[in-house]
Amino acid sequence: MAKGYITTGRVAENRKARHEYEIEDRVEAGLVLMGSEVKSLRTGRASIAESYAGEDNGRLMLFNANLPIYEAARVNHEPRRPRELLVKIRERNRLLGLIRREGMTLVPLALYFNDRGIAKIQIGLAKGRKKQDKRQAAKDRDWGRDKARLLRNRNL
Repeated sequence: MAKGYITTGRVAENRKARHEYEIEDRVEAGLVLMGSEVKSLRTGRASIAESYAGEDNGRLMLFNANLPIYEAARVNHEPRRPRELLVKIRERNRLLGLIRREGMTLVPLALYFNDRGIAKIQIGLAKGRKKQDKRQAAKDRDWGRDKARLLRNRNL
């Protein structure tokens, strides 16, 4: 493999999602990709910050994920095209049911290569947070950090 390519590990992460949404469940899904998209992912320049998952004709799809063009490819891909997500049928039906009935959202959390070198995406089943909920979550996070620092310094 050429220098600078990612073979396993994280390619992209959606850090803002944990702030904007209350993540209730996480699901790992595969992606239907073209060869140039996989090569582009291996360069590590992908972005899932503005992307979301949803339904399209009964299939689970990833929308608005940015996988830049791979310059060396003969046949290239469209950077923001919808990509199909691969999950088991029972899991897909459960997720689509929760989206339809309870108004939940599927938010991409991380895009990575697993141990076998296969591109996977972690999707969070989430509910949106209101402004006051975001403030409270920040306060809780800060207090947890301060509490850990106090306990660590006390034990010296």
